[in-house]
Amino acid sequence: MRQIPHTSRYSGFSLVEVMVALLVISIGLLGIAKMQALAISTTGSARLRSLGALEAASLASMMRADRTYWASAATTATPLSIVVSGPNISTSSDGSIHVTPPDCSMATGALCTTPSQMANYDLSNWAISVNKVIPSEYATIACQQPAPVAPVPALPVTCSISIAWSESNGPASLATPQYTVVVQP
Repeated sequence: MRQIPHTSRYSGFSLVEVMVALLVISIGLLGIAKMQALAISTTGSARLRSLGALEAASLASMMRADRTYWASAATTATPLSIVVSGPNISTSSDGSIHVTPPDCSMATGALCTTPSQMANYDLSNWAISVNKVIPSEYATIACQQPAPVAPVPALPVTCSISIAWSESNGPASLATPQYTVVVQP
């Protein structure tokens, strides 16, 4: 059997080959780290969007539970507009929703006796709840009864609930996220 001579020139890896392999691996790992950071940022944004949807649906349920107020609060002549900024109700176009709501909790023994008081109490609690889970939120509730069309005498009141907030992650050039739901109480 004949042996092939072994030369040292062809054995192992050279230092240049090892350095190129390390460079390729490090670039790949940096790409994976960037994708991980983007995934975490997107998850935070999706969390806020989900919370916005849940809070808007919560207010829609409260509106349906107190139909007496919400279905009659707006007419074709005077639409209802409410602005909620943080935990505060700052504006109500009809004056029935007050900045300082009544305390209708069972702990105080006081009960809401009118639909307006109940709506005010529910809206105040909702504003506090939204402010706890969504930072820098701003909400508008606009209710209006569309003008009647010839054969139909009266159309139901339609309310639009819009929640907007600011996100601390992501590029500043992105628009402020907003969630809107339309409900007929």
